[in-house]
Amino acid sequence: MQAIIQDVYGSTDVLQLREVAKPVPGDDDVLIRVQAAGVDHGVWHLMTGLPYLTRAFGFGLMKPKSGIRGRDVAGVVEAAGKNVGGFRPGDEVFGTCEGSFAEYVCAKEGMLAPKPANLSFAQAAVVPISAGTALQGLRDSGHVRAGQDVLVIGAAGGVGAYAVQLAKAFGARVTGVCSTAKTDLVRSIGADHVIDYQREDFAGGGQQYDLILDTAGNRPLPVLRCALKPTGTLVIVGGEGGGRWTGGFERALRAAVLSLFVGQKLKGLIAAERAADLRFLAGFIEAGQVTPIIDKSYALADAPAAIQYVHEGRARGKVVITL
Repeated sequence: MQAIIQDVYGSTDVLQLREVAKPVPGDDDVLIRVQAAGVDHGVWHLMTGLPYLTRAFGFGLMKPKSGIRGRDVAGVVEAAGKNVGGFRPGDEVFGTCEGSFAEYVCAKEGMLAPKPANLSFAQAAVVPISAGTALQGLRDSGHVRAGQDVLVIGAAGGVGAYAVQLAKAFGARVTGVCSTAKTDLVRSIGADHVIDYQREDFAGGGQQYDLILDTAGNRPLPVLRCALKPTGTLVIVGGEGGGRWTGGFERALRAAVLSLFVGQKLKGLIAAERAADLRFLAGFIEAGQVTPIIDKSYALADAPAAIQYVHEGRARGKVVITL
């Protein structure tokens, strides 16, 4: 099969389209014929091995543990191991795995769910990691409730665009922060208010929020706290920016310590991937409350360009690789 391979950590230059052996599913595995694979910021971190803290999470200290990039996937079940009870050949699925930038990939049953019937494979492939992160940030860490004022920073990005839609589905009043070029997109997905950060300081207008979901990764904690109600909750998503060792996770660590001494709840989020959340999200998707936003689609051979585009922060919503 064809796959995007890397042997060492580095920039997109280390990625190569190569012919490799088709994977053989184990007893607990589902073999998927890949139709589409989503591209998220995490792919860049796993490609570069930066920050170094990423490597300590089990992805390989000196070189990538998995030589095939990609984690979001949507496709058709080709075969299932003897211990797999929930899927059979021909089922359309979506979820996460290691190595989805390939024609075939093996995934664990607990990381997959049936593909929502109203989504294409391309749309389904951009849901799992980003929408799952938004869901856990709002529901599990933020404890969002109907009637609350929610601020989503980075509202036009992969996680942010889902967060705007999910917060509305939970009954919140949503303000999205984005650049000038993306304000129309954020309005179109349901934000009650949109702040163009290139023209306006969201923390300088006196408005305060019950919950802030920060997906942009570079604003100082004092600025964020100014926009947060005295008993509000800040959830910092991921670890963009920062140094080579801990990256943007430094800010989340500082937030956790500061939270011990103030009335506001300040948290970092490292999302978990689980089938239960995929099924929960599928309910919103099939009800028309959440719709994947795809900016660009790339061929498998152009995966390096897709990763670079996402890393540069230019994407409006999500980027997908289709096979």
